[in-house]
Order: sequence, then C-alpha cells, then structure tokens
Amino acid sequence: MRKKNKDKVGYVIWITGLSGSGKTEIAKKLKKKLEFSLKPTIIISGDNLRKIFKLDGYTYQDRKNYIKQYSKFCKFLSDQNINVIFAVVGLFNFIRKWNRKNLKKYIEIYIKSDLKKIIKFKRKKIYKNYKKNIVGKDIVAEFPKKPDIVIKNDFHTNLENLTNEVFSKVVKIIKKNK
Repeated sequence: MRKKNKDKVGYVIWITGLSGSGKTEIAKKLKKKLEFSLKPTIIISGDNLRKIFKLDGYTYQDRKNYIKQYSKFCKFLSDQNINVIFAVVGLFNFIRKWNRKNLKKYIEIYIKSDLKKIIKFKRKKIYKNYKKNIVGKDIVAEFPKKPDIVIKNDFHTNLENLTNEVFSKVVKIIKKNK
C-alpha cells in the first residue's frame, strides 16, 4: 500500500465544543475566509450527518459510535484532497487521539463556553427539551487537553471577531506546515 503524500490530502479543521457554543456559525464564517486559499473546502456538522444518515441515538455509546464514523468520513474526504471544516460536539479524548494519528493535516479548535451561559442565553433547545443524554450535563464532556486553538466564547464578543481570531490562528498553522 502506498503512503499518501501529505501535500495531496486536504485539511480537517475539527471544531469542537458544547452544543450551543457557536461551532457551526464560526465554521460557516471561517469557510468564507479560507475558501480563497484552501480549495475545495466543505463544511459539515454533526447535526448534518445525524439528519442525512438518520442517526437518532444520543446515548453515550451511540455518540461514541457516531464520532468514529464521522472521523472516518472526514479522512475519506481529506484523502481526496478536499478540505473539511467539521463542527461537532465530539468531546471524547479517544477520537482526538485517533484524528491526530490518522488525519495528515489536522487542526483542532476548541470553542470554550460556559454551559450555564449557553442555557441562560437559550443557545440550544436541547438543554430545555431533553433531560438525559446531554453532553456537559449527564454525559461527561472530555474537554481537549491540547487543542491547536482555543477560543473562548462568552457570548459578549460577536462571532465575526471570534472567527477573525480563529482564522488568523489557522493561517499561522497552515503556513507553518508548508
């Protein structure tokens, strides 16, 4: 089996954080800023894949199984020189370890947010409508220990400014890897 040339694979920009932390919105804005230098680039969210593949389970084990498939799907796309910005709760240490080992161009971004503020500002209905199988509540979140980028979203800074911060840090990493 031939080894993949690192230059012939796309980036996987893995944006993780609690539900309602702003991952998907930052991903959308980030794509607009990156699409001129990273082509082709797509955005995927965990919510998208849940809908497309009718993944209805939310237990700890369901989430672990789904996240493995998500990473393999990102690798599949990346191996075809497609850049992926992936926004997912995905707060499992084992998957970040797998990603670092198996994704040749991997950038991990952690959106750090306070769960109480997410609930207070009604960022996601999941916290109101569901009482169990919620990461950060009854499912323990395994927050990243060494992400490439940490962005604190306190919901007082607008998303454009947060995205600009993410963008400048991603560009530095990409330039360093060339």
